[in-house]
Parts: sequence; structure tokens; C-alpha cells
Amino acid sequence: MNIPFLDLHRQYAEIKPEIDEAIKRVVDRQYFILGEELELFEKEFAAYLGSKFVVGVGSGTDALIFALRALGIGIGDEVITQPNSFIATTLAITEIGATPIFIDVDPNTYQIDVNQIEAKITHKTKAILPVHLYGAPCQISEIMAIAKKHNLLVVEDSCQSHGATYNGKITGTFGDVGTFSFYPGKNLGAYGDGGALCTDSEETYKKLLKLRNYGQIKKYHHEEIGLNSRLDEIQAAVLRVKLKHLDEWNKKRNVVAQKYNKNLSRIKTQTIVKGGVSNYHIYIIQSEKRDELGKYLKVNGIDALIHYPIPIHLQKCYSYLDHKIGDFPITEQLALACQSLPIYSELVIDEIKTISILINKFILEA
Repeated sequence: MNIPFLDLHRQYAEIKPEIDEAIKRVVDRQYFILGEELELFEKEFAAYLGSKFVVGVGSGTDALIFALRALGIGIGDEVITQPNSFIATTLAITEIGATPIFIDVDPNTYQIDVNQIEAKITHKTKAILPVHLYGAPCQISEIMAIAKKHNLLVVEDSCQSHGATYNGKITGTFGDVGTFSFYPGKNLGAYGDGGALCTDSEETYKKLLKLRNYGQIKKYHHEEIGLNSRLDEIQAAVLRVKLKHLDEWNKKRNVVAQKYNKNLSRIKTQTIVKGGVSNYHIYIIQSEKRDELGKYLKVNGIDALIHYPIPIHLQKCYSYLDHKIGDFPITEQLALACQSLPIYSELVIDEIKTISILINKFILEA
């Protein structure tokens, strides 16, 4: 049995008539940028999130960059974040000339350790940029309380956590701005790159509209130094279809995750914070023999992956920050031990069972 890490063919087969009709609608209209599909998606996604405004952009990375720029963060400022995310989180900070200040993570939840944040706040700190890692919510209410106490801004990296909730509220809607990626492999994924931001601030919303479109609201009148980063009409049409199915898909992913939890009860997995509901974008297990386990699964037809094997603070491009091995020990330990298993709403019971049996067998024989 061959089981891919992600099988978008199955998802497409399930919604093929809807997707084909949506794409045809765009092609027939022959309007591909900043049109009706994007306007409708932005309204529908805002309603889904419970946010006042949504702005569609070209990628999740652009969403992060625009969020920080719209809030006035730049050269000389410090932004607190974590080193165990995808590098785009930190690239956004350095792209605008700010300095990332890393906080190690909780060894059980893998989320930013809220107990360490206040010790890293200085007179240069302007914002906190937490990540809802692997689709699980971080302790965002606690982070918001710290931010309020110290008069800091909060940008949520919700690029993996579409539809995940904390105390009943959807991630991305707690901070000043929430950011999302629609990379094809995400729970809400486009058929190419795409991203979005949400905010309740009309001022921030208007600034984001300009930043994504050459700094202009009116053609040829450029008020900001903006970029060309628009979520195109075909991607917006695809996302409108998929948004209708997101909650159902997330529920099915949770069922898969619970089956994994039951079958792999002797293995350490990510703990979901109290009050949190994950969308299980990624299902993580830990193994002291992670690399050997990965090879064993691959030989047996299971496509397991490793996410973020080199922490951001140890990446060559950030050597100028002068971090060294041992600075963030939990992050570094997780980078050596974490293995990502196949998880998607179309994964069937026999496949879950096969993967679980192989992992348990490896552990017993290792």
C-alpha cells in the first residue's frame, strides 16, 4: 500500500463539479485581477472568521510583510516571535528592517512559551508575532493580555490554522492583524500561491488595500510604496468553493488525529492547549530515531515528512544575529525528533491502521 503525505487528487474528485464550474466562470468572464470573485471571497472569508475586513494577497509571506508594514513597524524595531516555524514568519520581520527576537517554545504544545515573553520585551519591542503552529492554536488570549499590558501590537501567523479555534474564537481574529496562506497543501488551499489578512481596523484595512496594489487606491495615484500582490480571480473562485467545505474537512482531520492518538498511545505527540481546537494541518510525532523511522516508512510505501529540521536561528541567512546551538534547546530538540505523518480528510481507516501498525512495529524492534 502506497500512502502519500497529501493527496489533492482525492479532494479534487470530491468537489470536481464545483471547482470546474468556478474556474469556467472566471474564464468566461475574462476578468482575472481584482474582480468579483475576489470581492466575494473577501466578504465570505470575513464572515466565516467573524472579522470586519479581509484583504486577499499573493501569498502568506506577503500577508505577513504587509501586516507589519501596515502597523508601522520597521527599521530599529524588535518583533518577538519563535524559531521553530517556517522561515517566512521571520523573513517578514527582517524584510521590513526590524529585528526578530526569538522565544523558545513549550516542549508539549510546540507553541511559543508565553512565560518567557515579558523577559524579552525592551523599549525597542513593537509587536509580538506568534504562530499557530501545525494548525493548533497557541495561547493567544494570554499573548493579547501581555501585549495590552506593554502596549504592543500583535500579528497572528495563522497561515496553517484555518478554522482552528481558541476558546471558541477562530485563530487570526485575536490580534491587530491575522495572516493566512492559501498554499495548495493548506487546509484551505488554492491551486497556486495565495494569502489573506484580516483586521477589524478600517484604517489598517485601507492601508492594506494600497500596499497590495502598487500603493494606489485610484489608478496612477500612488500614496504608499506598495507591491503587486493580488489574490487572482481563479484562486479566489477556487477558495470560495473550498471555504464551504473547510469545517467539514477540519472535523474529518480531527477524527484521523484521534485515531492516530489512540493507535500510537505510547508515542509523544503535540499537545493541544486547553481551550484549543486544532485543524490538524500537520500531525506530528516524536522519535529519538526519527530519520530511521522515516526511511522505514518510506520503504513500506508511507510518505512521511520532516518539517523544519533546521531551526530559524541556526539558518545561515540569520548568522548575523549571532545565535548558536543551545540558545533555544526545546526548539532544537524538536527539530531533531519531529516526524510528520500523512493526514487529510480523505485518509481512510485502513490507511491509518497501516501507518500505525508500521510505526508501532518499528518502535518495538528499534
